[in-house]
Amino acid sequence: MQSGYLENLFGLSGKVAVITGAAGALCSAIARGFSAAGTTVALLDVAAGKVEQLAQAIRSEGGVARPYTCNVLEKASLQKVAESVLADYGRVDVLVNGVGGNRPEATTGPELSFFDLPEGAIRSLFELNFLSAFLCCQAFGRAMAKAGRGAVINIISINAYRPLTRIPAYAAAKAALANFTQWLAVHVAHEYSKGIRVNGIAPGFFLTDQNRFLLLEEGTGELTPRGKSILSHTPAGRFGEPQDLVGAALWLASEAAAFVTGAVIPVDGGFHAYAGV
Repeated sequence: MQSGYLENLFGLSGKVAVITGAAGALCSAIARGFSAAGTTVALLDVAAGKVEQLAQAIRSEGGVARPYTCNVLEKASLQKVAESVLADYGRVDVLVNGVGGNRPEATTGPELSFFDLPEGAIRSLFELNFLSAFLCCQAFGRAMAKAGRGAVINIISINAYRPLTRIPAYAAAKAALANFTQWLAVHVAHEYSKGIRVNGIAPGFFLTDQNRFLLLEEGTGELTPRGKSILSHTPAGRFGEPQDLVGAALWLASEAAAFVTGAVIPVDGGFHAYAGV
């Protein structure tokens, strides 16, 4: 093999990646993956203590990381953080939009029918899962447009394509984000630079604080009927681990994916491919 081939193809050393929702289970793994690949990581999260701990952990591992406390739904605050990142590092090469999640109050069940789902809960899920990414693309995409290069990676969900029972707002918001990912890929290529790519990753079922109440029985930790059904429809036979997302994220950010834009990549253990028979 030619010396340096893989580095030229997949190398991310010296680049700057902004990761939102960085203190969460999935995006903290992605942040560590980028750091291990030699990328400087700007970590955004509303949880100041957690994002500071993550930055310290990455620095202790030899990486370059800085925490930024930010509510990505507050546009003025977000713009200030974007300016700070550019002042600190001078560039933004990668943007990973990882803010998102579901909430029990927007989930149907025996005690909460579809007809009684509160408007506020539905609205907040659309803001959390769609509007947050939209605003971050505005805030950090401007630097990419000026530089004529960059990679945006939106963390979506397999539910954007195969909505599940009980979570109408979450699935619809993620479907909106998948559509926006494709729209933005075309828009930036036509209006700003063909060197800017916009893609998404659609995780399957990963155990997180947002969905644990749906997949595991409280107290026993045993699978709920819903959890059992999901695993029976997942050819890989398990829930995803945060580390399972790292390879796809690094690939989409690298030159190996130079001709990939407007794509949403399932990382779901085969759930999307399986029809159940």
